[in-house]
Amino acid sequence: MPYVLPFLFLFAISASYAASLSQQESHRKMVALLAEVRAQNLDENPYQGEGQLRQLEDQLQALPDSAPVQDRIRLHFRLGIAELFLGRERRAIDHLAAAKEMLADQHSVPSEVVNEIHFRLGLAWLRLGETQNCVLNPNADHCILPIRPGGFHTLPEGSSQAIPYFQAVLDNTAAEERLRLSARWLLNIAYMTLGQYPEGVPPAHRIPPEAFESQSAFPHWVNVAPALGLDTFSLSGGAVADDFDGDGYLDFFVSTSDLAGQLRFFRNGGDGTFADRTEAANLNGLLGGLNLVQADYDNDGYLDLLVLRGAWFGEHGQHPNSLLRNAGDGTFFDATFAAGLGQDHYPTQTAAWADYDLDGDLDLYIGNETTDTFVAPGQLFHNQGDGTFADMAPAAGVDQYAHAKAVVWGDYDGDRWPDLYVSNLGQPNRLYHNQGDGTFADVAPTLGVVSPRASFPTWFWDFDNDGHLDLFVAAYSATIADIAAVHLGHSVSVEQARLYRGDGQGGFVDVSQDRHLTQPTKPMGANFGDLDHDGFLDFYLGTGDTDYAELMPNVLYWNQAGQRFVDVTFASGLGHLQKGHGVVFADVDHDGDVDIFEQMGGAYRGDGFADVLYENPGFGHGWLAVEVVGVESNRSGIGTQLRVDVVEGGQRRSLYRWVGSGGSFGGNPLRQYVGLGSAERVAQLVVLWPKSGREQVFAEVPVNAIIRVTEGREQLEILALPSFKFAVKHPKRAEHHLHK
Repeated sequence: MPYVLPFLFLFAISASYAASLSQQESHRKMVALLAEVRAQNLDENPYQGEGQLRQLEDQLQALPDSAPVQDRIRLHFRLGIAELFLGRERRAIDHLAAAKEMLADQHSVPSEVVNEIHFRLGLAWLRLGETQNCVLNPNADHCILPIRPGGFHTLPEGSSQAIPYFQAVLDNTAAEERLRLSARWLLNIAYMTLGQYPEGVPPAHRIPPEAFESQSAFPHWVNVAPALGLDTFSLSGGAVADDFDGDGYLDFFVSTSDLAGQLRFFRNGGDGTFADRTEAANLNGLLGGLNLVQADYDNDGYLDLLVLRGAWFGEHGQHPNSLLRNAGDGTFFDATFAAGLGQDHYPTQTAAWADYDLDGDLDLYIGNETTDTFVAPGQLFHNQGDGTFADMAPAAGVDQYAHAKAVVWGDYDGDRWPDLYVSNLGQPNRLYHNQGDGTFADVAPTLGVVSPRASFPTWFWDFDNDGHLDLFVAAYSATIADIAAVHLGHSVSVEQARLYRGDGQGGFVDVSQDRHLTQPTKPMGANFGDLDHDGFLDFYLGTGDTDYAELMPNVLYWNQAGQRFVDVTFASGLGHLQKGHGVVFADVDHDGDVDIFEQMGGAYRGDGFADVLYENPGFGHGWLAVEVVGVESNRSGIGTQLRVDVVEGGQRRSLYRWVGSGGSFGGNPLRQYVGLGSAERVAQLVVLWPKSGREQVFAEVPVNAIIRVTEGREQLEILALPSFKFAVKHPKRAEHHLHK
């Protein structure tokens, strides 16, 4: 590759250093470094540390008796917020109540100050109710909107005490004020938790029950994670489902941004049970991580894992990422330093694998977070083919300096060279066209795909099965005030998601309005898959914000034959109110339909929650699962195109998939699940390999089967992997251990 040669000398020293480190030394170095990060950052970290709290306590203690009462009110208010973020609800309530009492002796207090204190008092009480009921005494119905009888709070103190404070805000604000809309939303939720909605809500403030009805009927899903021991309690984090031990069954990796939180590995026993194999897999001491991305980076046949750390923390987020090499014997080793990925530590939560130079080895792009106070360039790590990587971003022209929240690869123009889309929060998004010579050109402005400006998760997919890659980019700008306004029938001006349809000529058309994607949402974790096996891809958004007030339902969109999307959140039972992060679509029990796993929890130390696994009730449609093994192409087959030609009702139609882990925040299995609808047969499967561009065609492929296609092999394999029922255990109490 001639374009690499001028830069070989630049990487000679780092490559030599990487080669000098053994696998074991690299692993030990990472464990020690993460222990240091934990010790240093648990004090100063803006989301998990107690440094700010202690400063406020010292300031309050040092106030002289003669100090203006406004100073005392301000400090009590700030202390209340700080205590709430640390999960100490009663202390928070005491400080906020003290601030409220001091207001009574003041004249001409601005109404916005009074309203904000009342709102935060209501929020603190509401969070206490969540902790007492949903966190410490969990069940499958808690925090699912609309709240059913099984989700009513048996300990009513929190919501009962919250209601008068939200009511006070409503009594003292104008109809158009955003704080009023937020208070109205939370007031209705508080009444729901007590089983008093809608009748108990004052008519003037009631959100109509029809607002919590879906646009279409849809089967109700149930959270089975507690019964399987998969309801790990943690802060925001990542999740991946894939076969990490080679037995054909899908295992789970789950991470948390908690600096003291252990990366977890759950092995699928193939019999309805999952075993926590974290310690046995040599993972102890590998802490933190907001996102996970899997790939077989060294082409040895064993799936490896990348752990991404430091996002949102700015200058406090200079944490190392981890490249975990699968040893093939049930254990993993942190190969980060040995692989040359440990020189620079930038805050990040997003990365994606692709063979951008088509040499048969997977390369890696990491989108880092540049802020006003910290500079972090994007990194493009070229796979050297010997287990090491070299950063080629400056030479390739992709070393952007922006707040990257999502990166995805996709060959949008069909020239076989993977292109790169970067979703930037607060800045124009980038679409880097692969020039085929090791360099890229940003064509986002030319192709009209720079929006939304406040964006987060993104992905390439073919939502309408026309054989051309489309692009979804979610907006990250809505609040509960916007959600409330929409449910009340009001219009909002908040930025919306974009669905760009590939035109087959290397361009895109914005079809967001045409496909009915017009509602305000605020997703973080997100992914897609064919839930009803009709052949068209649906998607699920894990929503929320760091603010405790942003209790908004996660959102499920149902694809209607590529013509429009229908919001079936409330009918499905997937409208979880807690903060949704890593989202995974996977057929966990091998029954032919795709289930949804979601890693839950917020950013602040007091905002943890238990993960969920929603079992698909089934739709009765046929399916095909395709696993590809690259030989000349990368072993994972990432970037391989699949075309499934089916005969349905005497008519032939084609379904398209590209091998990858799905969206930018949550890892689907690399095994591709294709819904066949009511098709009588699969006439043929066409596999287009990324490196060579060669096609393999297989006729009369079996229906309702898991198959494996190996590059260059004429016969496909049918994998005998029986389905199973989830084994029901007694739901365990959530592990509430976040340093309270």
